[in-house]
Amino acid sequence: MAKRKNDNVPLREALNDFIKENRLQQGMDKVHAREAWLQLMGKGVNQYTTAIELRKDTLYVSLSSSVLREELSLGKSKIAAMLNEELGHDLIKNIVLR
Repeated sequence: MAKRKNDNVPLREALNDFIKENRLQQGMDKVHAREAWLQLMGKGVNQYTTAIELRKDTLYVSLSSSVLREELSLGKSKIAAMLNEELGHDLIKNIVLR
């Protein structure tokens, strides 16, 4: 267990230290990527989204509509750029639509 610090530390900094010490960043990235997809794609796409999973630098998205899958596959690089902008850093390099 980490030693207690007597200095006043902003909550954001304390949480970031906790995440680093406990190696939780990868899990946090998965959650943030899922939230970014749901927020950016809107109700229409989210209605047909069945699963979202981030593995390393690839976002795997399962869709129940083949028509929507083909439509989104045309703009995968733009979608990745939008998601990375929302996340604040280059986390997603590739998107696989299933």
